[in-house]
Amino acid sequence: MSRRTAPAAAGTTSQRPRPPSEGDPAIRDAQGADRDDRWLDTVMNTAFIALLAGSLLRYLIKHPESPRVPWVIGLSAALAVFQLAGHRLAARTRGRGDLVRLGLVVGCWVVIVLLAPSFAWCAVPLIYTGLRSLPTRAAVALVAVLCALVMIAEWRLRQGVDPLLLLLPPAVVVLATAVFLHMRRQADRLRALVDDLLRTRRELAAIERREGVLAERQRLSMEIHDTLAQGLSSQQMLLQAAERVWDSDPDKARGHVRTAESTAERGLAEARRFVHDLAPAELAEGGGLARALRALAERESTDALRVRFHLDGAPVPLPDRVESALLRIAQGALANVREHADASAAALTLSQLGDQVVLDIADDGAGFLPVERAPGVRGHGLAAMRARLRQLGGALTIESAPGQGAVVSAAIPLERPRPVDGGADSPLEHG
Repeated sequence: MSRRTAPAAAGTTSQRPRPPSEGDPAIRDAQGADRDDRWLDTVMNTAFIALLAGSLLRYLIKHPESPRVPWVIGLSAALAVFQLAGHRLAARTRGRGDLVRLGLVVGCWVVIVLLAPSFAWCAVPLIYTGLRSLPTRAAVALVAVLCALVMIAEWRLRQGVDPLLLLLPPAVVVLATAVFLHMRRQADRLRALVDDLLRTRRELAAIERREGVLAERQRLSMEIHDTLAQGLSSQQMLLQAAERVWDSDPDKARGHVRTAESTAERGLAEARRFVHDLAPAELAEGGGLARALRALAERESTDALRVRFHLDGAPVPLPDRVESALLRIAQGALANVREHADASAAALTLSQLGDQVVLDIADDGAGFLPVERAPGVRGHGLAAMRARLRQLGGALTIESAPGQGAVVSAAIPLERPRPVDGGADSPLEHG
C-alpha cells in the first residue's frame, strides 16, 4: 500500500498554478526561437555589410574623382550604423524599433542607390528584413518598390536594354517572397499546433489530478467504512447489549462495556493512523497478514459469535497493498456477519497458492440471495470489497442462500494484471 499522509491523500480539487521553469517545453521553445532570430540577424547583417562594402569599393574604383564620393561614403557609413546598431533602438522602443530601423535603412539605401547604382544589390537583405518585419501586404509592396529600384539601377549601369535584366530581378524577388511567405504560414500553423498540444497536455494533467483526488477520496471512504465506521457500529451494539442486561446481569454488562472500550481504543489507533499513515495498525505492528487475521478473529469472538482463523499452506510474503486489502475485506465481512447474519460461528481461511492468495469468510448465519444490488438495501460493504479487489486485479465471489449461511471469497493473483475500469462493480455503486 502506498505510504501517504491523510491530509495529502485527501487533497483538494484546486491546484495553484505552477510557475514556468526552464525545463518547460514552452520556455525551451521560446529560448530556441530567440537563438534562431539572433542567428538570422547575424547572417543578414553580415550579408548586408559585405554587399555594402563591395559596392562602396566598386564605386571608389570606378569613380574615384566623382564629387559624389563624400556623400556615398557618408551614406554607406550611415547604412552600416543603422543596420548594426538598429537592434538597440528596437529594444528601447518596444516593437516600433524594427519599423524605425527598416525605414531608416531603406531611406538611406534609396538615396545612395540613386547616387550610385552599384549599391542596388544591397536590397537583397533588405527584402528579407521587410518580409520579417512588416505585415504581408506592406511587405509585398515594399519588395515591389525595391525590385523596381534594382531594375532601374541595373539599367543605368548597363546603359542598354537587356531582356535578362527585365526578368531576373522580378523572378528572384517573386521566388524569394513566395518561399518566405510559405515558410511563415507553415511556421504559424506549426506554432498553433504546438500551442494546442500544450493546452491539451495541461488539460489532461488537470484531469489526471482530479481523477487522482477522486480515487484517493474513494479509497479513504472505504478505509473509514472498514475501520472507524465498523468499530463505531460494534460499540453501539455492545453498549445496547450492556444496557439490556445492566440490571439482570451486571457482570455480562460490564464485559460488554470493556469490549466496547477495547473497540474504541482500536478505533482511536486507526484514527491516529489515518493522520500519520494509512497502513492498517495491525499490519504496522509486524507479523504479516496471517497474524493480523488471527488477532482479528480473536477480537471478534464473543459468547454469541465464535470466529476461527485457519491458514492453508505455508505463509509467503505478500505486497503491502494485498495484505491491507485482504485485512480490510475480512473486517468488513465480519462486520456484516455480526450485524446481519445472526450467526453463531464464522471462519477466516487464508489460502496462499502458487499464483494467487485467497481469503474465505464463512458463517452459519441466515444467509441471503447474493445479488449485485437488491432494491431498498443500503450498504457500502460489498461494493467496497469489489473495488479493492478490482484495483489489484482480483475478484470477489459470494456463495449463499437463505438459511444456509454464506461464504465470501476474495482472490488476488500474485502477478497483478492490468485493472479493468468501469463495469457493474463500480465503487460508486452501493451494494
